[in-house]
Amino acid sequence: MDSKRIEELLEKYWSAETSLEEEQELHQYFTSTAVPENLKETSALFHYFGAEKNRSLNEKFDTVVTKQIRSRQGGKVVSLTNWFQMARVAAGVAVIVAAVYMIGHEVRNSSPTEMTDTESDPKLAFEETKKALLMISKNFGKAQREASKINLLNEAEKEIERKPEGTEKDSSTDQTRPVKK
Repeated sequence: MDSKRIEELLEKYWSAETSLEEEQELHQYFTSTAVPENLKETSALFHYFGAEKNRSLNEKFDTVVTKQIRSRQGGKVVSLTNWFQMARVAAGVAVIVAAVYMIGHEVRNSSPTEMTDTESDPKLAFEETKKALLMISKNFGKAQREASKINLLNEAEKEIERKPEGTEKDSSTDQTRPVKK
């Protein structure tokens, strides 16, 4: 075969532009015995490809490899279920953080704004004072109503403690006894 043709085919081969027929032609040329000295390395490459092509796996390959993998020391088996559980926990934490942030933001937006100084405008200061006193008055009224309920309870307790008619308390025994008339 012409060395010029072989060099052209090799150039196409290294650029990955050869057809299957051209690669077969190269393989036949380099596996023959008549290879020039400058192409001996390429010949060794084609001999290697041929040998590897004919090579097959041992029938026991799968069992041997599996046994070696299982017997490895220091390896760590990571289960995907652990990752899914951690992802669920992380998602729960993210939801809680988002909820706390949203609630805090809502509370900050709904809280009353800071009071402005009304000292420079006496009418505005009077109105603000009036509002504050009305609020105190309402709350005082509520407290007074609740206190009256306590007074009712105190009166009921006193009435229960009062001795029934026709009985008197014996100071020596702290018991009530009927009175003779």
